[in-house]
Amino acid sequence: MGDPIAQSKSPIMHTAALRAMGISGAYVPLHITPDKLGEAVEAIRTLGFRGVNVTIPHKVAVMAYLDILDKSAKDIGAVNTIVNTNGILTGYNTDGIGYVRSLKAEAIPDLTGTRILVIGAGGAARGIIAALLQESPASIIVSNRTADKALELAEEWSNKGNITGITLDLIPELLQDIDVIVNTTSVGMYPHMDESPVDTSLFREGMVVSDLIYNPLRTRLLQESLERGCRIHGGLGMFVYQGAYALEYWTGQPAPIEIMRQTILECLSGNE
Repeated sequence: MGDPIAQSKSPIMHTAALRAMGISGAYVPLHITPDKLGEAVEAIRTLGFRGVNVTIPHKVAVMAYLDILDKSAKDIGAVNTIVNTNGILTGYNTDGIGYVRSLKAEAIPDLTGTRILVIGAGGAARGIIAALLQESPASIIVSNRTADKALELAEEWSNKGNITGITLDLIPELLQDIDVIVNTTSVGMYPHMDESPVDTSLFREGMVVSDLIYNPLRTRLLQESLERGCRIHGGLGMFVYQGAYALEYWTGQPAPIEIMRQTILECLSGNE
Protein backbone atom coordinates (compact mmCIF):
# COMPACT_ATOMS: atom_id res chain seq x y z
CA MET A 1 0.00 0.00 0.00
CA GLY A 2 1.48 3.29 -1.06
CA ASP A 3 0.98 6.57 -2.89
CA PRO A 4 2.56 6.45 -5.46
CA ILE A 5 3.15 2.71 -5.88
CA ALA A 6 3.69 2.04 -9.61
CA GLN A 7 7.49 2.30 -9.26
CA SER A 8 7.73 -0.38 -6.54
CA LYS A 9 9.84 -3.46 -7.30
CA SER A 10 8.35 -5.41 -4.37
CA PRO A 11 5.65 -7.20 -6.44
CA ILE A 12 8.27 -8.61 -8.83
CA MET A 13 10.46 -9.77 -5.94
CA HIS A 14 7.68 -11.34 -3.86
CA THR A 15 6.05 -13.02 -6.85
CA ALA A 16 9.34 -14.78 -7.60
CA ALA A 17 9.73 -15.72 -3.92
CA LEU A 18 6.22 -17.20 -3.62
CA ARG A 19 6.79 -19.24 -6.77
CA ALA A 20 10.12 -20.54 -5.43
CA MET A 21 8.46 -21.49 -2.13
CA GLY A 22 5.66 -23.34 -3.91
CA ILE A 23 3.03 -21.10 -2.32
CA SER A 24 -0.11 -20.41 -4.32
CA GLY A 25 -0.44 -16.70 -3.70
CA ALA A 26 -0.15 -13.23 -5.20
CA TYR A 27 1.52 -9.99 -4.13
CA VAL A 28 0.00 -6.96 -5.83
CA PRO A 29 0.56 -3.17 -5.75
CA LEU A 30 -2.29 -1.29 -4.06
CA HIS A 31 -2.47 2.43 -4.81
CA ILE A 32 -4.05 3.88 -1.66
CA THR A 33 -4.41 7.64 -1.18
CA PRO A 34 -4.13 8.99 2.41
CA ASP A 35 -7.87 9.72 2.67
CA LYS A 36 -8.68 6.05 1.96
CA LEU A 37 -6.11 4.48 4.30
CA GLY A 38 -8.57 3.54 7.07
CA GLU A 39 -10.93 1.84 4.59
CA ALA A 40 -8.00 0.04 2.96
CA VAL A 41 -6.80 -1.37 6.29
CA GLU A 42 -10.34 -2.55 7.08
CA ALA A 43 -10.38 -4.27 3.68
CA ILE A 44 -7.40 -6.43 4.76
CA ARG A 45 -9.78 -8.05 7.25
CA THR A 46 -12.76 -8.12 4.89
CA LEU A 47 -10.86 -9.70 2.00
CA GLY A 48 -8.84 -12.02 4.23
CA PHE A 49 -5.42 -10.84 3.04
CA ARG A 50 -2.66 -12.59 5.00
CA GLY A 51 -0.75 -9.32 5.13
CA VAL A 52 0.48 -6.22 3.38
CA ASN A 53 3.54 -4.04 3.13
CA VAL A 54 3.10 -0.33 3.75
CA THR A 55 5.28 2.31 2.14
CA ILE A 56 5.45 6.11 1.74
CA PRO A 57 3.45 8.07 2.87
CA HIS A 58 1.50 5.67 5.14
CA LYS A 59 4.14 4.15 7.48
CA VAL A 60 3.23 6.34 10.46
CA ALA A 61 -0.46 7.04 9.81
CA VAL A 62 -1.31 3.33 9.45
CA MET A 63 -0.37 2.66 13.09
CA ALA A 64 -3.66 4.18 14.30
CA TYR A 65 -5.70 1.51 12.47
CA LEU A 66 -3.91 -1.60 13.77
CA ASP A 67 -4.81 -3.85 16.72
CA ILE A 68 -1.29 -4.67 17.91
CA LEU A 69 2.08 -2.99 17.40
CA ASP A 70 5.20 -5.13 17.64
CA LYS A 71 8.14 -3.72 19.64
CA SER A 72 9.97 -3.01 16.36
CA ALA A 73 7.13 -0.75 15.20
CA LYS A 74 6.78 0.97 18.58
CA ASP A 75 10.52 1.65 18.87
CA ILE A 76 10.78 3.09 15.38
CA GLY A 77 7.41 4.82 15.32
CA ALA A 78 6.52 3.43 11.89
CA VAL A 79 5.10 0.25 10.32
CA ASN A 80 6.08 -1.31 7.00
CA THR A 81 4.59 -4.81 7.45
CA ILE A 82 1.13 -5.91 8.61
CA VAL A 83 0.18 -9.50 9.45
CA ASN A 84 -3.48 -10.53 9.55
CA THR A 85 -4.13 -13.36 12.04
CA ASN A 86 -7.84 -14.21 11.94
CA GLY A 87 -8.82 -10.56 11.63
CA ILE A 88 -6.32 -9.25 14.19
CA LEU A 89 -3.83 -6.92 12.52
CA THR A 90 -0.28 -6.65 13.90
CA GLY A 91 2.17 -4.02 12.67
CA TYR A 92 5.91 -4.68 12.38
CA ASN A 93 8.89 -2.75 11.04
CA THR A 94 11.43 -4.81 9.10
CA ASP A 95 13.39 -1.88 7.62
CA GLY A 96 15.94 -1.54 10.42
CA ILE A 97 16.64 -5.23 10.97
CA GLY A 98 16.75 -5.74 7.19
CA TYR A 99 19.31 -3.00 6.87
CA VAL A 100 21.61 -4.18 9.68
CA ARG A 101 21.45 -7.80 8.49
CA SER A 102 22.55 -6.63 5.06
CA LEU A 103 25.27 -4.27 6.36
CA LYS A 104 26.80 -7.00 8.52
CA ALA A 105 26.61 -9.62 5.76
CA GLU A 106 28.11 -7.41 3.05
CA ALA A 107 30.40 -4.83 4.65
CA ILE A 108 31.19 -4.97 8.39
CA PRO A 109 30.39 -8.14 10.39
CA ASP A 110 30.74 -6.48 13.82
CA LEU A 111 29.50 -2.96 14.60
CA THR A 112 30.51 -3.02 18.29
CA GLY A 113 32.41 0.12 19.26
CA THR A 114 32.10 1.76 15.84
CA ARG A 115 31.48 5.49 15.35
CA ILE A 116 28.59 5.93 12.93
CA LEU A 117 27.38 8.98 11.00
CA VAL A 118 23.79 8.84 9.70
CA ILE A 119 22.84 11.40 7.03
CA GLY A 120 19.15 12.31 7.15
CA ALA A 121 16.59 12.25 9.96
CA GLY A 122 13.42 11.13 8.19
CA GLY A 123 11.38 7.92 8.41
CA ALA A 124 14.11 5.74 6.90
CA ALA A 125 16.69 7.09 9.36
CA ARG A 126 14.45 6.18 12.30
CA GLY A 127 14.41 2.50 11.41
CA ILE A 128 18.14 2.40 10.70
CA ILE A 129 19.14 4.18 13.93
CA ALA A 130 16.86 2.03 16.09
CA ALA A 131 18.48 -1.11 14.68
CA LEU A 132 22.04 0.27 14.83
CA LEU A 133 21.61 1.12 18.51
CA GLN A 134 21.09 -2.61 19.17
CA GLU A 135 24.61 -3.29 17.86
CA SER A 136 26.49 -1.47 20.67
CA PRO A 137 28.22 1.24 18.60
CA ALA A 138 30.48 3.72 20.44
CA SER A 139 28.45 6.63 19.05
CA ILE A 140 25.89 7.65 16.45
CA ILE A 141 25.79 11.16 14.98
CA VAL A 142 22.63 12.14 13.09
CA SER A 143 23.19 14.85 10.51
CA ASN A 144 20.34 16.67 8.80
CA ARG A 145 19.83 19.76 6.65
CA THR A 146 17.74 21.30 9.43
CA ALA A 147 19.24 20.89 12.88
CA ASP A 148 15.89 20.65 14.70
CA LYS A 149 15.00 17.27 13.24
CA ALA A 150 18.42 15.77 13.99
CA LEU A 151 18.44 17.11 17.55
CA GLU A 152 14.89 15.91 18.16
CA LEU A 153 15.72 12.40 16.98
CA ALA A 154 18.91 12.28 19.05
CA GLU A 155 17.05 13.51 22.13
CA GLU A 156 14.30 10.91 21.69
CA TRP A 157 16.81 8.04 21.76
CA SER A 158 19.42 9.52 24.11
CA ASN A 159 18.62 6.86 26.73
CA LYS A 160 19.42 4.07 24.24
CA GLY A 161 23.03 5.05 23.51
CA ASN A 162 25.51 7.82 22.74
CA ILE A 163 23.63 9.73 20.03
CA THR A 164 23.93 13.38 18.97
CA GLY A 165 22.41 15.57 16.26
CA ILE A 166 24.18 18.08 13.97
CA THR A 167 23.62 20.01 10.73
CA LEU A 168 25.13 18.83 7.42
CA ASP A 169 27.70 21.63 7.31
CA LEU A 170 29.45 20.24 10.40
CA ILE A 171 30.21 16.88 8.75
CA PRO A 172 33.70 17.81 7.41
CA GLU A 173 34.97 18.53 10.93
CA LEU A 174 33.93 15.09 12.17
CA LEU A 175 34.87 12.78 9.32
CA GLN A 176 38.30 11.79 10.62
CA ASP A 177 36.68 10.09 13.61
CA ILE A 178 33.95 8.23 11.70
CA ASP A 179 34.05 4.49 10.89
CA VAL A 180 30.69 4.04 9.13
CA ILE A 181 28.67 6.57 7.09
CA VAL A 182 25.04 5.82 6.21
CA ASN A 183 23.04 7.87 3.70
CA THR A 184 19.31 7.57 4.42
CA THR A 185 18.26 10.44 2.12
CA SER A 186 17.06 10.13 -1.49
CA VAL A 187 19.94 12.30 -2.79
CA GLY A 188 21.53 10.41 -5.69
CA MET A 189 18.51 8.26 -6.48
CA TYR A 190 17.39 7.64 -10.07
CA PRO A 191 16.87 9.84 -12.09
CA HIS A 192 19.05 12.42 -10.23
CA MET A 193 22.12 10.20 -10.22
CA ASP A 194 24.71 12.98 -10.51
CA GLU A 195 23.99 14.19 -6.95
CA SER A 196 25.72 13.23 -3.70
CA PRO A 197 24.59 14.04 -0.13
CA VAL A 198 28.14 14.73 1.10
CA ASP A 199 31.56 15.79 -0.24
CA THR A 200 33.62 12.60 -0.39
CA SER A 201 37.01 14.33 -0.76
CA LEU A 202 37.59 14.06 3.02
CA PHE A 203 36.75 10.36 3.23
CA ARG A 204 39.61 8.17 4.35
CA GLU A 205 40.64 4.73 3.20
CA GLY A 206 38.96 1.84 5.04
CA MET A 207 35.80 3.69 6.07
CA VAL A 208 32.51 1.89 5.41
CA VAL A 209 30.14 3.97 3.26
CA SER A 210 26.56 2.74 3.01
CA ASP A 211 23.71 4.08 0.87
CA LEU A 212 20.07 2.99 1.25
CA ILE A 213 19.39 3.74 -2.42
CA TYR A 214 19.25 0.64 -4.66
CA ASN A 215 18.40 2.34 -7.96
CA PRO A 216 21.06 2.94 -9.24
CA LEU A 217 22.88 -0.01 -7.66
CA ARG A 218 25.96 2.17 -7.27
CA THR A 219 25.23 5.83 -6.51
CA ARG A 220 27.68 8.66 -7.06
CA LEU A 221 28.37 8.60 -3.30
CA LEU A 222 29.36 4.92 -3.45
CA GLN A 223 31.39 5.24 -6.66
CA GLU A 224 33.47 8.13 -5.29
CA SER A 225 33.89 6.36 -1.94
CA LEU A 226 35.17 3.24 -3.70
CA GLU A 227 37.71 5.34 -5.59
CA ARG A 228 38.94 6.71 -2.24
CA GLY A 229 39.54 3.21 -0.88
CA CYS A 230 36.38 2.89 1.23
CA ARG A 231 34.33 -0.27 1.65
CA ILE A 232 30.93 0.34 0.09
CA HIS A 233 27.46 -1.04 0.77
CA GLY A 234 24.42 -0.34 -1.43
CA GLY A 235 20.71 -0.46 -0.65
CA LEU A 236 19.83 -3.63 -2.54
CA GLY A 237 20.53 -5.89 0.44
CA MET A 238 18.30 -3.87 2.75
CA PHE A 239 15.48 -3.96 0.21
CA VAL A 240 15.81 -7.74 -0.14
CA TYR A 241 16.13 -8.47 3.58
CA GLN A 242 13.25 -6.22 4.70
CA GLY A 243 11.10 -8.06 2.15
CA ALA A 244 12.42 -11.43 3.33
CA TYR A 245 11.54 -10.70 6.97
CA ALA A 246 8.02 -9.65 5.92
CA LEU A 247 7.58 -12.82 3.88
CA GLU A 248 8.74 -14.92 6.84
CA TYR A 249 6.18 -13.19 9.10
CA TRP A 250 3.40 -14.01 6.62
CA THR A 251 4.37 -17.59 5.74
CA GLY A 252 6.33 -18.90 8.74
CA GLN A 253 8.89 -20.26 6.26
CA PRO A 254 12.45 -19.14 5.41
CA ALA A 255 12.48 -16.70 2.50
CA PRO A 256 14.46 -17.60 -0.67
CA ILE A 257 16.82 -14.64 -0.28
CA GLU A 258 19.13 -15.37 -3.22
CA ILE A 259 16.20 -15.74 -5.63
CA MET A 260 14.75 -12.46 -4.36
CA ARG A 261 18.11 -10.70 -4.81
CA GLN A 262 18.66 -12.14 -8.28
CA THR A 263 15.16 -11.13 -9.39
CA ILE A 264 15.74 -7.49 -8.40
CA LEU A 265 19.23 -7.42 -9.94
CA GLU A 266 17.82 -8.65 -13.27
CA CYS A 267 14.97 -6.17 -13.05
CA LEU A 268 17.30 -3.22 -12.38
CA SER A 269 19.82 -4.19 -15.05
CA GLY A 270 16.91 -4.38 -17.50
CA ASN A 271 16.06 -0.76 -16.58
CA GLU A 272 19.44 0.64 -17.45
